Amino acid sequence: MNSFEKWYCGSALWRYLTRRELLPWMLRGSVLGEHVLELGAGAGPATTELARRAPRVTSLEYDRSSALKLRARADHSNVCVIQGNAAALPFSDGTFSSAIAILMLHHLKSPELQDRAFSEIHRVLRPGGVFLAFDIPNGWLHRVAHIRSTFVPLDRATTIARLMAAGLGRVTLDSRSGGFRIRAMRTE
Repeated sequence: MNSFEKWYCGSALWRYLTRRELLPWMLRGSVLGEHVLELGAGAGPATTELARRAPRVTSLEYDRSSALKLRARADHSNVCVIQGNAAALPFSDGTFSSAIAILMLHHLKSPELQDRAFSEIHRVLRPGGVFLAFDIPNGWLHRVAHIRSTFVPLDRATTIARLMAAGLGRVTLDSRSGGFRIRAMRTE
């Protein structure tokens, strides 16, 4: 992430928008269950809200410094912060009742790594577990915001097929101004 992204994603405005707008929309019609995997936690704008909604939250963050800062700030006893890679999850099969990724998938360095992350998410979800993601489409404004940062936007035309190839089912994509929500389930 570049300095602009770190600033914005750690801002009071983004925490407010995440709590009041984004999470309610993302979670509508879904049950998180008792153990949520948060992928790409960053500064933790969703972590506190997820901890209020689920008995256990495991927040995974790729950047070591961000993971350490979030671990120091996480004031909920039901939150565990781990530094790790979404394309090689350090968890046993069927560990989580749900997984959520907010503005993380476009930070994976290639479509192949995104596909590996989808397979890993399928692996660590329990049967019936839900995967929810929010991401942004390709566009000049998003490209400018990601100068000196990784930006591999998902192709909406192929995302459903890619998630299904990873073993996830009941995949839906819903648009909202500025981005789109992915909802998929581990069906078997």
